[in-house]
Amino acid sequence: MTRTAPGPDRATVSAVRTCPERPDRREQILLGCGIAAGPVFFTIFSIAGALRPYYSPLRHPVSSLEFGPYGWIQSVNFLLTGVLVVLFGWGVRCTVRRLGGGWTVPVLLLVIGAGLIGAAVFVPDPLSGYPPGSPPTAPDPSLHRVLHDLFSTPVFTVLPAACVVMARRFAKAGVRPWAVYSGLSALIMVALFVLTSIAFAQGTALTSIGGLLQRLTLATGFAWITLVAAWSSRR
Repeated sequence: MTRTAPGPDRATVSAVRTCPERPDRREQILLGCGIAAGPVFFTIFSIAGALRPYYSPLRHPVSSLEFGPYGWIQSVNFLLTGVLVVLFGWGVRCTVRRLGGGWTVPVLLLVIGAGLIGAAVFVPDPLSGYPPGSPPTAPDPSLHRVLHDLFSTPVFTVLPAACVVMARRFAKAGVRPWAVYSGLSALIMVALFVLTSIAFAQGTALTSIGGLLQRLTLATGFAWITLVAAWSSRR
């Protein structure tokens, strides 16, 4: 008796039905938003920080750039980057489906984008002595700070989760280099986020480089977004 080859699983059939074999023009544009998100975000806050008196990128968080008369620039940066990540989250869904996945990664990216948008609306409290004359940390957190932290936290926690889910997708699809890279990105982000949290808690040897640690955390995550978006657009 001959044995028939197993048919495609449901995820593969769903991907064929709803997504073209290769990215179409609309998908390419949405993936391009993922490619642009990191460079746009870093370029704007790097220039804004370099032009701000008494602001130290080594010590102070990116969110502190929302203070002052030019704080709107960083708020717009959060908003613009959040929109780009949301669009990328929608655009990458076909890539995930082609790898046999579902909606988990797109939804996680949508949450990250929404968090960045929320961080644009709610300004944090002074931290690490910026603006000049402010205490190292506010003794009584304001409602704005609580909401800012609530929205911004997914960038540092949900993004590593998206990396882990994609690592699993890549591994099951046999794309092992990308599986390893995604897994390492998640581990590095988590480790750097822990160090950043210790630094911003004040009073430790890491406090003087808290801004640098935060930027390294963000660089790891946004580099992953950019490279995955570029890989997806070339498929």
